[in-house]
Amino acid sequence: MTAQLGMTEINGADYSVQLSPQNSTVVFQGSLSLGSTADYTPIVELLESAIASVPPESGSPPTLRLDLRNLEFLDSSGINMLSRFVIMMRQKPQIALVILGSEEIIWQGRSLKNLQRLMPTMQVEWA
Repeated sequence: MTAQLGMTEINGADYSVQLSPQNSTVVFQGSLSLGSTADYTPIVELLESAIASVPPESGSPPTLRLDLRNLEFLDSSGINMLSRFVIMMRQKPQIALVILGSEEIIWQGRSLKNLQRLMPTMQVEWA
């Protein structure tokens, strides 16, 4: 994991996950196929630090965004990791969760709808 200009980043051969604390957004790109749930630990830690970095907003709940629009593939362990994260976010009603998805990427249609069932207050915005 490397830190650059206020952004935390995890890079693999075929993917990158970047946290931009300035706009409370985690951007996933590429193809995430790490194998086991344990292999996703650095990404889980990055997501947890994203929660901690969300600044309080006056008047409305602060928002954490997960931008998956450029995530071409996510294996079942990765979907499990996202599901656990969404379940954890249910326990933090003071933070709104928004997932940005792409209708052009097949796995996202079904998987993001399933995540929304886990947390009905979560918003999914399609691009």
